[in-house]
Amino acid sequence: MNTHQLSQEQIQVEQANFMSRVYTWMSGALILTGIIAYWVASTPQLINLVLGNKILFFGLIIAEIACVGYIAARIHKISAQTATALFLGYSVLNGLTLSFIFMAYTATSIATTFFITAGTFGVMSIYGFYTKRDLTSIGNLAFMALIGLIIASVVNIFLKSEMMYWITTYAGILIFVALIAYDTQKIKEMNIIGNEGTEEDKKEAIMGALSLYLDFINLFLYLLRIFGDRK
Repeated sequence: MNTHQLSQEQIQVEQANFMSRVYTWMSGALILTGIIAYWVASTPQLINLVLGNKILFFGLIIAEIACVGYIAARIHKISAQTATALFLGYSVLNGLTLSFIFMAYTATSIATTFFITAGTFGVMSIYGFYTKRDLTSIGNLAFMALIGLIIASVVNIFLKSEMMYWITTYAGILIFVALIAYDTQKIKEMNIIGNEGTEEDKKEAIMGALSLYLDFINLFLYLLRIFGDRK
């Protein structure tokens, strides 16, 4: 469809519908992750299997990385149904590995941190959707800072520096707050007007949901370092 044939109001409605699908998939994946994590944490046999076996635990992490990489690399070649299955499969794997938070932190602090994360996510995503400012430069800076954050976090596994721990914590929060706004704007612009309901449109929604899901989970984990009460 020629976008020139659509009014500005129609374009805005289609963009809003697209973002609604993105948020729906993202929310569904977060709920699935939470259910799986809580279920594993509440089942001693599963806790021993997942967290008591280092080979299995790190195998799950590798599987998560591989799953995200495969979706990103093959999104244009796989079907929307396959992309959806992989995304939901990833959220299940993430639930298995994140079950440790229910063992390490109190349920009240986890819930509090979740609502703080949801509020922060909402504000920044709304900003990213409505702002007229091009956030590309901010997104690029945040991505470069993210690479530095990953390197610093790996180094600190060996250094075990408390100062480095807190520096990476606050840096991580700032980075993912920026990425939420940037990714929202990028996802909004990624949507092809007039493409609603097609196979490509469905895959765009899954990719958008995956990006925001990752931003949400990472922001939550960094905020949990601050607001989480350890058992």
